[in-house]
Amino acid sequence: MKWASRLALWQQLAESCGLATVHQGVQQVWRLLLLCLLCRCCFRLGLHPAVKHAVSALAGLYGLLLFFDLSVLLWVLLLSALCYLVLILSRHSSSRGLFLSLVILSYLLTGELHLIDTVTWHKIRGSQMVVAMKAISLALDLDRGAVSRLPSPAEFLGYVLFVGTVVFGPWISFSTYQSAVQGRKLSWQWLTASSLSLLKSQLCLLLSTCVAPYIFSVFIPISGNALTQRWLNAYETAVSFHFSNFFVGHLSESTCMLSGAAFREDKHNTVWDMSVVKPLSVEMPRSMVLVVTSWNIPMSHWLRTYVFKSAINLGTFPAILVTYTASALLHGLSFHLGAVLLSLGFITYVEQVLRNKLASIFSACVLSKPCPPNCLHQHKKELWVTCLNLVFSFLAIFHLTYLGSMFDPGVDEEVETDYAAVHTIQRWSELNWASHWVALACWLFYLLIR
Repeated sequence: MKWASRLALWQQLAESCGLATVHQGVQQVWRLLLLCLLCRCCFRLGLHPAVKHAVSALAGLYGLLLFFDLSVLLWVLLLSALCYLVLILSRHSSSRGLFLSLVILSYLLTGELHLIDTVTWHKIRGSQMVVAMKAISLALDLDRGAVSRLPSPAEFLGYVLFVGTVVFGPWISFSTYQSAVQGRKLSWQWLTASSLSLLKSQLCLLLSTCVAPYIFSVFIPISGNALTQRWLNAYETAVSFHFSNFFVGHLSESTCMLSGAAFREDKHNTVWDMSVVKPLSVEMPRSMVLVVTSWNIPMSHWLRTYVFKSAINLGTFPAILVTYTASALLHGLSFHLGAVLLSLGFITYVEQVLRNKLASIFSACVLSKPCPPNCLHQHKKELWVTCLNLVFSFLAIFHLTYLGSMFDPGVDEEVETDYAAVHTIQRWSELNWASHWVALACWLFYLLIR
């Protein structure tokens, strides 16, 4: 009878939540997908390059209108125009990347603090971030000679407003956009890869909405004391947040590939295999370092290439702090996001240096990233090596649960900044600041064995 009632509950949840979620998800994105497909077909036509760039920009603007109102579109367009104006004015400088970064940072802070209400700003935060990342990477590539000339206005707008990335991301390089505009031929492999990413996105949306919030109340009934229940609730909240990010990541894979970007040439064949997120590397992690890189692969690449490598002369730990601070500023003045990102910076640094030291002491494959087959460590697959790696895996899950505990549905939409701060402090206080204490203990242990 117990199993019968549980199955009836699952069926009721599937009917009330599952079907509605899938229907709503498809209803929201089908027009954007159609727009990406039309843009892809235009790239295949023998049009003048300027016309293709104009189509890309106009399709991107219309894609923004599908999800936001006209004021959002104007703010994104204003940022794009400001970035290109700065690139023109600094075209004879060798520090265009740094100058443009400061201008964009000033624009974002001024807009969020003085020029627009918080609710509207939060709506356009993702699109603003993608445009900013594209403009900064282009400026730095111009400084480094990776891009030989300043793009024309049509090329620039086509790039930053590219329909496949302007709504949900991800960041793509200027060379990737140029390859997309050339218009590779249509193929079943391209359509299959785009459709598979779309299917993954809808599955992640379903898990985020209808499964994750009920893991320990419906699917795996577990009860305990007040402290245990707080950690179980925190895990449900964190997993729900994770899969909402996976939904956006896989959807961005689909839109990006469907509009003609994100491919590589392999022995005269075009392979479509873009990867934005790796859910298994987050939910069953080897380390927090791999969690960070798997959370948003293109953004991780952007931060490593354009921020971390530029700041590495300051030292490893200062460069990590600069990188996570840059990520926090791009995400906007959100206390809980900033707190999570800066905490991540400290946690990942401590984990990496500790595991590096343990790998050196024991000559074992216990690094944050898997060792190559030909590594020089003496101990590779012994039981104690596997157990030590599992300890760090469970520690990563512990940190993820703690850090994700404040991401309740609707927190990002809160207009009260103070509420977000109080909410974050309250949630972490309920969990006794456990993750921060554990990270501090690991750091002290590292100092003792260094």
